[in-house]
Amino acid sequence: MKSIYYLLLTGVLLLPMTSCQEYQPVFESLDAYPIYPYADLGATYTPERTTFKLWSPAAQEVRVNLYAMDAPDAPATKRLEMAAVDGAWTKVVEENLDGTYYTFQIKQHGKWGEEATDPYARAAGTNGLRGQVVNLADTNPTDWDKDEAPPLAAPTDAIIYELHLRDLSIDPRSGITHKGKFLGLTERGTTTPQGDVTGLDHLVELGVTHVHLLPSFDFLSVNEAQLQEAQYNWGYDPQNYNVPEGSYATDPSDGKVRIREFKQMVKALHDAGIRVVMDVVYNHTGHSENSHFQRLIPDYFYRFNEDGSMSNASGCGNEIASDRPMVRKYIRESVEYWVREYHVDGFRFDLMGIHDITTMNEISQSLHAIDPSILIYGEGWTAGSSPLPDSLQAVKANTPELIKIAAFSDDLRDGLKGSVFNHEERGFVSGAKGKEMSIKFGVVGATEHPQVDYQAVNYSDAPWAKEPSQCINYVSCHDNHTLYDRLYISNKTTPRSRRAQMQRTALAIVLTSQGIPFLHAGTEMLRTKNGVENSYESNDGINMIRWGAKRSEKITVDYVRGLIELRKEHPAFRLGSTELIKKHLTFLDPDDEQLVVYRLVDAPGDAWSDILLIFNGSDQPKRVAIPNGEWTPVVNERMVNTEGVSRSRQGSIDVAGNSANVLVKRL
Repeated sequence: MKSIYYLLLTGVLLLPMTSCQEYQPVFESLDAYPIYPYADLGATYTPERTTFKLWSPAAQEVRVNLYAMDAPDAPATKRLEMAAVDGAWTKVVEENLDGTYYTFQIKQHGKWGEEATDPYARAAGTNGLRGQVVNLADTNPTDWDKDEAPPLAAPTDAIIYELHLRDLSIDPRSGITHKGKFLGLTERGTTTPQGDVTGLDHLVELGVTHVHLLPSFDFLSVNEAQLQEAQYNWGYDPQNYNVPEGSYATDPSDGKVRIREFKQMVKALHDAGIRVVMDVVYNHTGHSENSHFQRLIPDYFYRFNEDGSMSNASGCGNEIASDRPMVRKYIRESVEYWVREYHVDGFRFDLMGIHDITTMNEISQSLHAIDPSILIYGEGWTAGSSPLPDSLQAVKANTPELIKIAAFSDDLRDGLKGSVFNHEERGFVSGAKGKEMSIKFGVVGATEHPQVDYQAVNYSDAPWAKEPSQCINYVSCHDNHTLYDRLYISNKTTPRSRRAQMQRTALAIVLTSQGIPFLHAGTEMLRTKNGVENSYESNDGINMIRWGAKRSEKITVDYVRGLIELRKEHPAFRLGSTELIKKHLTFLDPDDEQLVVYRLVDAPGDAWSDILLIFNGSDQPKRVAIPNGEWTPVVNERMVNTEGVSRSRQGSIDVAGNSANVLVKRL
């Protein structure tokens, strides 16, 4: 009867094993697995009962193990057999399980496998080794029902600040009490001993619109049971996708604490006028053979090579098979959950090129149906070859096929500072020749423009953004050297003051270009990691934002703040459409490959009707002819002031070496 029942339920025959009572489901392939259509996998809690559900078609039997404690050596209080119902294994426990920990376990080929955390778990204990049943209503901070994201009229209005939570607060001079915690990003009124504003108030003062948080879901590499010891990791080794990271909570053993403190952080940022973007890593898992997915739904969530080995486009030992229906559904439901439960405002997809286009578009359509202003962007590349055909990958070249999804412009990044793969190479801002077309490509947000020679762009031979909202412009991020360190490596004999000027020029180009600007935290303070290129597990001394630099690098801090204010006040720098860029942005020809000069005329809604931008990549000052009329410089190599940084000019202007300059035509 058991085999007949399963056949009727799934269309799959349960074949007999050595015992007449043992059966093993057999499928022609992983693609033949039935799709579970409902959004209730995991643990669904009410005070009267909790329903556990696991989708694992190839399992012979499944059980849920209940625990009173999260200690690894704590014994199970109950081991309950689950039944196959509606295509999933189900168990209803008729009691109040709030706070109870649990694991799942499957039997295959007559043998019980290792216990594993529910992949759909929404709460977990220490180190994420056991899921936890919680009443989510208990995790809401005061006035959570009134929490609203700050307004965002268009994606190109965003100014993104990429931040690792621990880096923000761990400096002893930060003045922040909850160092390295979610709560550290909720504190207001924090200052250095000298009185300089730090933490959340610094972000408000700077004027950014979005904080992009490096992985803040539960990851493997920090031992949450030993938080008295200094530990560090960026967190690109996922363990529990739907659970906040325990090391950032004040109590990693209590799932409610993680959830509540993450929500408090989101609300504090929203109250301060800043939106929240989560860096998500659905392209691979921290474990391979021993991952939750592999223990409970063997092989289904991963791609494999022809020889049976796990494919590794992530460079981390495995890659997720996003193109399989239930994997696609898992990722979509996960991001939907972060939006609905945590009020998250956007997602940055790590190694987005590993994901298929269909999955990314389904995610985008679903999230934008919830909130049209959500930002979605990612790395438009992989870290290695994948069995997924290039034509199906969500890589940069395929961005035109993506719906309301942006990609990072490594074209502008490396055009500005030189290739990340050749540390000695210089870029436009540090005096390299032949980079001007890559800068123009960035200025127009990777869109089509008649004055850009795409054959002369460093990486792309065609525009890959249909609209500027699909282009993330940046010069540095957590990966590779900080901008300061890179400019030092490639310009060792250049005086420090001039390298600081190069840095200001790079940031000015990012913040005045079309597209969406993206800043690496601390770049406004000439942040250094002492030359460490890949600091993913370096100590706090390497990674922390040194708040004392806010005073010592005041010129650059004020410069970046001024540029952000300039961008926000003037729609000319964020025209928002390819057609408007073509119409209102015109490049001038200074007959010098180390100069990029362009004009923004009659931009809709802008009080300035004529704006001229001059970027000088040479280390020598240049005299540049300017259009007829009287022009007031509002940005130069050291200052931003909309009233003017120097006297007005006519006919020509002398610009400093390695400088960005903005001039406004006075009527």
